[in-house]
Amino acid sequence: WLGSEKERKPGPAQPKVRREVEAPTPPFFGPRYERDIDPSLLFEYINEQALFRGRWGYRRGKLSKEAYEELIASKARPAYEELRRRAAREGFIEPKAAYGYFACFSEGDDLVVEHEGAKHRFSFPRQAFPPHLCISDYFKSRDEGGDVAGFFVVTLGSRVSHETKKLFESDAYKDYLLLHGFAVELTDALAEHWHAVMRRQLGLEDEARRGGGGDLVMRGYRGSRYGFGYPACPDLEAHRPVFELLRPEKIGIRLTEGMEMVPEVSTSALVAHHPQAKYFAV
Repeated sequence: WLGSEKERKPGPAQPKVRREVEAPTPPFFGPRYERDIDPSLLFEYINEQALFRGRWGYRRGKLSKEAYEELIASKARPAYEELRRRAAREGFIEPKAAYGYFACFSEGDDLVVEHEGAKHRFSFPRQAFPPHLCISDYFKSRDEGGDVAGFFVVTLGSRVSHETKKLFESDAYKDYLLLHGFAVELTDALAEHWHAVMRRQLGLEDEARRGGGGDLVMRGYRGSRYGFGYPACPDLEAHRPVFELLRPEKIGIRLTEGMEMVPEVSTSALVAHHPQAKYFAV
């Protein structure tokens, strides 16, 4: 008896992730804290398109290319440059990072992180469609010798949140939206910057080139960072083990009952070193 057609249907094939990739040697194991990150380092990583179009709403629509470029040059860019000057002048951007490297191993769809005799389990969803990826695929199992994972939590600090709150409460909505969008994109730029710091510490070299406007464009770097709450790892409950590992309270970040981080201008990520690691949705 061969069973029904449904029972005989094969399950999803495992994605072809190379297993021979060796883990890099981290400079240390456990958490570390950086409280004096230079804010000027973040601006080469800021996504101006996302800021101008997505956050601030300067979309081309039916405008000609020339008219849209004039709109950006006359409205969006001066507002951006003024916020950069104000941030430097008033010092309300205070970037900090809690980060670290930890021994780990994959176990099915889970990543098990070991630290100081305790095990911290991260469960990730797997794609229901080809190539059926799961973040745990990018790490070796215990039988394969285990692996290394990086984690970070970064923040711009509480002062910029206080500034946006003051603008909102005083009904200065345009200035509020400008500063809020600026802070959100700068938080992502901080995450990009700190991911680059960690790649350098792991000996993973970046390839960089200059774009047409002179902006630094990163290409071909090894590995990926996966932000908790985003498509490949949508469950914010993962913040519990992240906070247990990194203790970002030491740099002023706390976790709410809803697993949101305070200050709002904070973000977290798992750093995977595997060359095939990439962004994907489930």
